[in-house]
Amino acid sequence: MTVSSSVWDSVLEHTMSAQVKNSEPHLWAIQLSSSLNSAGVDLPSLELARLLVSHICFDNHVPITWKLLEKALSLNLAPPLLVLALLSTRVVPNRKLHPAAYRLYMELVKRHAFSFSALINAQNYQMTMKSIDDVVHLSQIFGVQLCEPGILLVEFVFSIVWQLLDASLDDEGLLEQSLEKNSRWLSRLQDMEIDGNENFSEKRNEHHEGLHKVNTTMAIELIEEFLKNKVTSSILYLARQNMPSHWGGFIERLQLLVVHSTALRNSKHTTPDAFLQLTSDTHRVLSREGKTISHHEFHAVMFSGSLKSSVGQCHGASHSAVWLPIDLFLEDTMDGSLVTTTSAVENLISLVKALQAVNRTTWHDTFLGLWIAALRLVQRERNTSEGLMPRVDTSLSMLLSITTLVVTNLIEEEESELIDETQQNPANQRKEKQGKLQKGLITSLQLLGDYEGLLTPPQSVSSIANQAAAKATMFISGLTVRNGYSMSINDMPVNCSGNLRHLIVEAFIARNMLDTSAYLWPGYVNARANQVPRGVPSQTTGWSSLMNGSPLTPSMINILVSTPASSLPEVEKIYEIAVNGSGDEKISAAAILCGASFVRGWNIQEHTILFIINLMSPPVPADHSGTESHLINYAPLLNVLLVGISSVDCVQILSLHGLVPLLAGALMPICEAFGSAVPEVSWTLPPTGEELSCHAVFSNAFTLLLRLWRFDHSPLDHVLGDIPPVGSHLSPEYLLLVRNSLLASFGPSTRSQLKLRRYSKILSLSVEPVFMDSFPNLKLWYRKHLECIASTFSGLVHGTPVHQIVDALLNLMFRRINRGVQPSTSGSSLSSGPGAEDAQARLKIPAWDILEATPFALDAALTACAHGRLSPRELATGLKDLADFLPASLATIVSYFSAEVTRGIWKPASMNGTDWPSPAANLSSVEQQIKKILAATGVDVPSLSGVLWLHFLCH
Repeated sequence: MTVSSSVWDSVLEHTMSAQVKNSEPHLWAIQLSSSLNSAGVDLPSLELARLLVSHICFDNHVPITWKLLEKALSLNLAPPLLVLALLSTRVVPNRKLHPAAYRLYMELVKRHAFSFSALINAQNYQMTMKSIDDVVHLSQIFGVQLCEPGILLVEFVFSIVWQLLDASLDDEGLLEQSLEKNSRWLSRLQDMEIDGNENFSEKRNEHHEGLHKVNTTMAIELIEEFLKNKVTSSILYLARQNMPSHWGGFIERLQLLVVHSTALRNSKHTTPDAFLQLTSDTHRVLSREGKTISHHEFHAVMFSGSLKSSVGQCHGASHSAVWLPIDLFLEDTMDGSLVTTTSAVENLISLVKALQAVNRTTWHDTFLGLWIAALRLVQRERNTSEGLMPRVDTSLSMLLSITTLVVTNLIEEEESELIDETQQNPANQRKEKQGKLQKGLITSLQLLGDYEGLLTPPQSVSSIANQAAAKATMFISGLTVRNGYSMSINDMPVNCSGNLRHLIVEAFIARNMLDTSAYLWPGYVNARANQVPRGVPSQTTGWSSLMNGSPLTPSMINILVSTPASSLPEVEKIYEIAVNGSGDEKISAAAILCGASFVRGWNIQEHTILFIINLMSPPVPADHSGTESHLINYAPLLNVLLVGISSVDCVQILSLHGLVPLLAGALMPICEAFGSAVPEVSWTLPPTGEELSCHAVFSNAFTLLLRLWRFDHSPLDHVLGDIPPVGSHLSPEYLLLVRNSLLASFGPSTRSQLKLRRYSKILSLSVEPVFMDSFPNLKLWYRKHLECIASTFSGLVHGTPVHQIVDALLNLMFRRINRGVQPSTSGSSLSSGPGAEDAQARLKIPAWDILEATPFALDAALTACAHGRLSPRELATGLKDLADFLPASLATIVSYFSAEVTRGIWKPASMNGTDWPSPAANLSSVEQQIKKILAATGVDVPSLSGVLWLHFLCH
């Protein structure tokens, strides 16, 4: 609609008033928006843009007017790109007279020239671009007859960069050395230098000249940002492909700047080499295969909204919104308190498929979203200050093992579908579908190089990333390194720094999803040819020596434990030693498998886990006889495996791979066998000479088993509804059912066969189903455990074997107490039996029997404590002694006491005194420390009472 001139007179009057009063820009903008809306002016307003720029240049070139202009742009009252176009024709040609204006113009470019979503989504998008063409004369300069908005946008971005380039050359006296000698962007409005001299004088003093130099450097760095930014570099790539003659002139001047610019050489943020790399690199988005886009295709791309889609996916909140479910899923998987029975690979495959279908994205965009989410997870974990220990290893496994397996499975699924279709209908080859996901993988990894901020590796793996980069550098330089050799730090190229993309690419090469042609991708190798090492490294790795037949010496064992295997044959070699080697060799091989190959052997991680689980289920020897389980003879080997995979990271990695059910199926026979054995036999462990008992092996296996299901949740959690009711959450029975189903899935389907093809041929997993009835002692303990949680504890029958074990446990727990009394297991007293000195001798019985009696001993101890016959400190000390004797008893201690606390039938016990002082004196300092920690996160809390803080600390 037509707006009367009085409206704009009012706007100018309002602006002049704000300028004189030095008003708050935000208040000015709100009042301006209200008056324009009342007058029926559509926002953002083209006329407002012209008015504000004309007002500033240069009669009102003062700080407050620039602040008002910036506020109008940030609140979308005026189109930012039109404002930049208007300023470019006024400010840049007059930058020597008005250097402050030039500096402010570039600040506006930095803020508003890299985001186009608001412009493209606006109703007046076409009119805005037509106005920009009228101002800058883009169609005339570039000779393009079709004035379509998308084409004009490409031309305008190109013109901004070219204008900054010419201005920089002119400022350093280099423009005369170009072929054209002058600039089409700087000469048209030089006469404006006479405007405004009287109202705003900027004398050419030392400060003036200093600002000129700073502006030149800033303009050069801004040019680099246009070349590096994902969106603008994509737009410039369109200009390069479809305006070759203009691009040639631009590159000629850019090379002139690179060779002769003093400002570029002195810049702290960029280098001449970086400029050359950005302009020679063909890594831009729209044509990864180097094909020139025809003018017809160029127009089609611009008219179809592809640019709009690309901007939306790659910039700011839109990209996050599309792939946020992946971020949330990955964050959930890092919850160490949760151990899942399903593979993160399978869950993530389903999620990726759903998002790809819903968002209608290409596969390379889908994979790119997956990489970015996983990289963000790694960066969060490397910088986190939460928790007792960092989870960097787990997050790296998610990036380099799980996500690579997700993509590998998707590609194999596509391959299996093609094979099935070909077998059903040989005449229908479906050629157009073949390799679509494979190409998407390659493109996504090439695009990933633009996200440098996410690719910085954690310190713990930086040397591994550098090795991957060095390997690629030597490959493209024509040098080969024999298998079994690694590069030392001294052998590496000077500038051969690797990042997480190098590790991702190596992971896919190891899984035969990529080949070494990936090393030739533009920008993948960052070291020049003259930096390549002269000679081939001469030091062999431990794994190479092993493969060449070297024995397992102590020094080699240390190397293999701390260095992950790089290939499946290396892991297979260690597995064969663990199966067929001597006793000491088996133990060493087991330790090696549980070392770095488990935690950081991302390319072979799932194989390593399966080998470990298989070692936990050794076959029955042909000469085995007797009723005792054959597993007892493998105690040292099994204990090394149990201890080796018990860390927080290891259990979480097992959970990520969905192999918890298989591990549970291997642990239950160990628990049943060692928990049923009488600890009369012990083993001496090399090299420490430590003695190993059946109780120790049982405790390690039983504790690990408990961590695989939600045992640690108290009955209160069930009551409050935080987890499902008793009996419906994860349980040993459920783990076995999932295990049976998982093994049964290895069927004859094409997809299953492709999946099995990746696994080691020497691995043989039993697919026979296993049920709880095979483990009667474990089943009985589990039933008693549920009874303990669900109901009050039943009394102990005197004179039974259980009663005798209870007395022995009480003597063990409270053998330090000597009160001259003869307590018993009834009422308020404790039994000491025939004597506390032989308590441990009397407890040389199967661990299952001890666990059966433990709740009764705990009940007697708590009863004595409630009647004053036992102090809280003595109770705590006794519990510690019990846990030291049989660590597996901690499970019963936790379940019993959590159940009793939930039932609330015991009176509070006083825990303050000489031996156990009150914590009240320390609460104030603890409160200050907690408040300091919270304040660092931006949370300010009021002072709380000591009771509330004590509650906080206890939980």
